[in-house]
This record gives sequence, C-alpha cells and structure tokens, in this order.
Amino acid sequence: MIPSGGLSLDHQRWVHPRYPFFLPVVVLRRVFRGKFVDGLKDAFHQGRLVFPGSLRPLAAEKAFAAFLRPLFRKEWVVYSKRPFGGPKYMLNYLARYTHRVAISNHRLLSVADGNVTFRWKDYAHGSKQRKMTVTAEEFLRRFMLHVLPRRFVRIRFSGFLANRRRRQLLPLCQQLLEATPQQPPEAPGISETKPTWLCPCCGGAMEVIEKLTAQQIRRRSVDRKFLVDTS
Repeated sequence: MIPSGGLSLDHQRWVHPRYPFFLPVVVLRRVFRGKFVDGLKDAFHQGRLVFPGSLRPLAAEKAFAAFLRPLFRKEWVVYSKRPFGGPKYMLNYLARYTHRVAISNHRLLSVADGNVTFRWKDYAHGSKQRKMTVTAEEFLRRFMLHVLPRRFVRIRFSGFLANRRRRQLLPLCQQLLEATPQQPPEAPGISETKPTWLCPCCGGAMEVIEKLTAQQIRRRSVDRKFLVDTS
C-alpha cells in the first residue's frame, strides 16, 4: 500500500497525486504479463525450471518458446484494490493479516477421527457460512501456508515511514497536511457535487465555458489559418 501523496524533494510541501489511482489497470496487467514471461525465460535459460511427467517435452528450447508465444495473445487479469476510505478502513484491513492467525478458534467446529471440521465463508455465494471437513494432515498443510519463511517480515515500512526517518519526517508530513488549505464549506441547501472535469496539471476543477461541435471547430481552425495568412 502507498500513501495518497508524499513530500516534495525539498521537504517544504506535501504533493497531492494527480489522479485518484496509482496505476491504470490495463497498463498494469500488460506490464505484469511481460515481466512474468521474461522471468520464465530467464529461469529456463538458467536451468531453474523442472518439467516432470507430461511437461517433459517443454524442456526443449523450441517447445518452451512455442509454449510461451500464445501468452501474449491473451489479456491477463490483475487484481487492483480500490483506495481505502480512510485510516480506519486501512487499519481494519491490515489487522486481519498482522494480528490474527491463519484461522480463529471459533471457526474450528470439531477435531475427531483424524479429521478437522471448520467453518468458512463462501464469498462467491453471498458470503454464506459453510462447513468443510479435511484430514488433519491437509489442515496442517493449509495452516503452514500462512507461516512466513525464515527472515521474512510481515510488514516493511519505507519512505517517510521507514524506521530511520520516521521520527523526523512523520511529524513534518502531519504539519504540512494540517497546513494544506481546505475548501470553504458550501452554503446550506446546496448539494455537494464532484467536478466532472479536472485539470491534468494541477488537479483543480475545470469549468465548461462553451461546447463546440466538430463543424464549428473545423470552421474556427480554417478562419484562424486565413487570418494568419492574410496578416
């Protein structure tokens, strides 16, 4: 997760983002596709890929190249989550992964005869509560998938939240955010509407002065060219 903005290079002001998103999803999925396929190629040439069983023919370089070629003909899908509604929602989201274990005790229904029965939420069908029974070995396998490998940390801070700079930069960010001028409240009775057009440079609201048809634009360009030639 990234903050919505950041400090300027001289640390004198807070820079707000130009757009309400970090990366366009269409661009992100194509870049991810290219990076992923390049990673597969590098791993293949370094001999770090294993092709067991029915995948054994892919060990040949030409066969592997033919396998990768159709991947660029399909649009890949990446999951990009919408921005959080505020610090409260962000902390609530983080707490699910930083202060909880893989499964809570109240979801465990029974442990008997080498099987474990637990409750899970089916998000694909209206978040309905369902039950699942698996073997103890399978339950432990799934549980261990949530255990971080050695030397991995659950959260890493960077930027103005990095450990070495947080004490100095975090109060500065808070001070600059409080000094940011706010829009004056509207008069009562006037509904608050978000501007449809935003300036691509400063992000401010743009006001529509006049709308021209294609014919009017063409006529104005011809008239302007005529004035320049005659002058």
